[in-house]
Amino acid sequence: MIDAEDSTTRAWEVVVNAEGQHSIWPVGKTLPAGWSLTGFRASKPACLAHIGETWPDIRPRSVQGEVSA
Repeated sequence: MIDAEDSTTRAWEVVVNAEGQHSIWPVGKTLPAGWSLTGFRASKPACLAHIGETWPDIRPRSVQGEVSA
């Protein structure tokens, strides 16, 4: 079943948490605790593309820079 809420006509926002992890969230929905808006709002595909361009290291900040043995 295709969810109309996921169509390219619905507006989405890129959100980020304290660990620097990015996600998308539907415009108008209350954000979960710990997440904040980045200011980028567009269609779902555009938001996902923006995340792909601006978030190259998908590891949480707490593990970035750790050297594996």
